[in-house]
Amino acid sequence: MGDPLEVYRRKRDFARTPEPAGEGAGGVGGPLRFVVQRHRASRLHYDLRFEIDGVLVSWAVPKGPTLDPDARRLAMHVEDHPIEYLLFEGVIPSGEYGGGDVIVWDTGTWEPTKTDDPRAAIEGGELHAEVHGEKLRGRLVLVRRGGDQGENAWMLLHKHDDFAASGWDPEDHPRSVLSGRTNDEVKADPHFLWRSDAPAAEAAVSLLPEPLPDQAIDDLMALGKRGTWEVFGRSLKVTGLDKVLFPGDPPVTKRELLAYTARIAPIALPYVEGRTFADDPAALVEAANLGAREWAVPISRADAPREPTYALIDLEPGDRTSWDDLLTLARLHRTALGHLGVTARPKVTGRRGIQIWVPVVAGYSFDDTRTWVETLSETVGQVVPELVSAKADVKQRKGLVRLDGTQNAIDKTLLAPYSPRPDFGAPVSVPLGWDELDDPDLRPGGWTIRTVLDRLEEKGDPFRVLLGAAQELPEIT
Repeated sequence: MGDPLEVYRRKRDFARTPEPAGEGAGGVGGPLRFVVQRHRASRLHYDLRFEIDGVLVSWAVPKGPTLDPDARRLAMHVEDHPIEYLLFEGVIPSGEYGGGDVIVWDTGTWEPTKTDDPRAAIEGGELHAEVHGEKLRGRLVLVRRGGDQGENAWMLLHKHDDFAASGWDPEDHPRSVLSGRTNDEVKADPHFLWRSDAPAAEAAVSLLPEPLPDQAIDDLMALGKRGTWEVFGRSLKVTGLDKVLFPGDPPVTKRELLAYTARIAPIALPYVEGRTFADDPAALVEAANLGAREWAVPISRADAPREPTYALIDLEPGDRTSWDDLLTLARLHRTALGHLGVTARPKVTGRRGIQIWVPVVAGYSFDDTRTWVETLSETVGQVVPELVSAKADVKQRKGLVRLDGTQNAIDKTLLAPYSPRPDFGAPVSVPLGWDELDDPDLRPGGWTIRTVLDRLEEKGDPFRVLLGAAQELPEIT
């Protein structure tokens, strides 16, 4: 049986064919994708692939790409791969081409620089690519070497830019940006197979069970104001189904909240289970049935209440700061965390703010995480002192963004990803990819229980990478 989140993602990231990038030379005209897959076949290597002209132009990089501008990597130019392979993560059966286990080590968008025709640039022996990934950012350069290693031998390097990091080693960051799993974990429990002998559109074969059947939702909609509802193998007595719980146009009823909760429960469950709230999808639906319009959970697990599992960076605007100011601070935190090599993700709260979650290993106290967050944020705040206040006292904020770390405390709670908020239209707290902080249309309450499922179909769950990614917090100097 697969992880419930991966079940939901089955038709999202792997089975769908991405939209074409657009018209123009080399396919330029829209956002181009790139991916780096950590691939253990006959030997471990990293496959660097750029979307060009509707295919993935590919290089095998034995030592992996790096942010270290002083490192030079051999990159062997290999055959183009179908675009359907873009986000494949799973196992290629032994005996087939590339047989072994594969994870999506990094992915994002890229733009060719110094050319409007990347295919011609490759034919000319030099490609400059500005990448916007979860791990790789900045300028990558590929240069054909040739020589004794053959005409397919290239050199890969990272330019000296704002994202360069001396000594940066890809093997220090072994987990998938999609599932949070390692190659060993994927090999032990593969969710997908890739059949090299099948047409590309059919090559990814799911090994996962189906998500919640639509029949359960149909049964809920067919009930009167009350009744017994079979969901996730449990019989729930549901009442007041036509009661308005959220104002809106039209208003949101309890029936609609329960339907949303049932659909989102497999996705949200990993963020709430073991935290005195819900331990299975049916329990989350039952909580909504009993009146929970918002899902707030402790930062620690019930079996270790004094040990936080996340360090929380909480950004809330003041009266004299705007949403754009808040985005500036979030982007600065993104840069700082990237330089530190820390895995983290942002989330809009559904109202006014942004939270950044940083998973930590067991053993930290709340004093530890609070101090680390305050040190990080004070360092970031020095770049834009006109926007921030490091004081916990509201009277001293003077309308600025507060950076005080006080949410990192045993008596505080986390608003769970995909939790509704008790407000007009039932907005939702939604996880983001780092690159979405650059979207000019991003808003803190941009999704509701009526629209966020469409987003999941398109984007998947950006917070998934945090699960299983507990880490030590590096010293900030």
